[in-house]
Amino acid sequence: MSVQLPPATEPAPGPIPPGEADGRTAKARTSRLRLTVRRFARNRLALFGLFLLVLLFLGAYGGPFLTKWDYQQHDFLNFLSSPSGDHWWGTTQGGVDLFALTMRGLQKSLIIGLLVGVLSTFLSATVGAFAAYFGGWTDRVLMWIVDLLLVMPSFLIVAVLSPSFRGSTWLVFVVLLGAFSWMITGRVVRSMTFTLKDREFVKAAKYMGVPAPVIIFRHILPSMASMLIIDTVIQVGAAVIGESSLSYFGFGVQAPDVSLGTVIADNTTNASTYPWLFFFPAGCLVLIGLSISFVGDGLRDALDPNAAGAKARSHRKKSGKKQQPKRAPSAAAAAVPAQTTDAQETAS
Repeated sequence: MSVQLPPATEPAPGPIPPGEADGRTAKARTSRLRLTVRRFARNRLALFGLFLLVLLFLGAYGGPFLTKWDYQQHDFLNFLSSPSGDHWWGTTQGGVDLFALTMRGLQKSLIIGLLVGVLSTFLSATVGAFAAYFGGWTDRVLMWIVDLLLVMPSFLIVAVLSPSFRGSTWLVFVVLLGAFSWMITGRVVRSMTFTLKDREFVKAAKYMGVPAPVIIFRHILPSMASMLIIDTVIQVGAAVIGESSLSYFGFGVQAPDVSLGTVIADNTTNASTYPWLFFFPAGCLVLIGLSISFVGDGLRDALDPNAAGAKARSHRKKSGKKQQPKRAPSAAAAAVPAQTTDAQETAS
């Protein structure tokens, strides 16, 4: 008589040690970062924009060391001279080397754009997340402030306030620009926080007694990091254009300091007869806008798996055999869902 043994079953998996769990989390983050970099590197325009942006930074901060002229130094033997070996981009009406002057203005425009982009994104993320998480009177007060700032003409307000801060540091100008450029993104963050605060990981942290600010900055805002990164890039470009516009009308960076807006404004009257005085600084401003736009589009495609630019390209193998005609999928194969883009690229 034979005795039937019960089928062998695998033991239930035990709890994962904390160190191993942290290792798996770090590995998943590294894999996600590699996938994002791979998607970004696939976009040629994004790579060109990044190369152009790095080149502008290198030129702004390394260019003055390549020339013997300073942006405040006058060459009294060359007034309105054309580009030459001594003055690469020519000189202004006062005999100032245009290359050194433009690189100094490029430094100021880039650093102001970066600071305003980071400041505006931080304000929008903080205000929008706190308003949605706490709700009630906190949400009403913060949204009332957002609506008030949205209807106020920011250009006129900065133009009116700028004479009061003449002679002070240019960081005040950064604060003024950042204070009027975060409201729309703040509303987007608020809408996303309403959805995220009902997720299981947020509720679990709340039941464990984690303080609300820690939950917001550790769990909610990292979940929308891709959107915030893209917004920061867009805000940098908008801040550079806004700063140059205000400086062009005399409401931005004040003398003796310069920016691209002040350089363009000082040489606009001579643009028709001495075109290099206008085209070189204006060209730098156009290149900043183009490079930031390309980088922003590349980050959007890299961080969004559903974007058309993020999908993997099919690599066909070259062979002498003729390709067989594709057969119609069966009902069972059609019922199987297609794999996601992340899984396909990770497997490749």
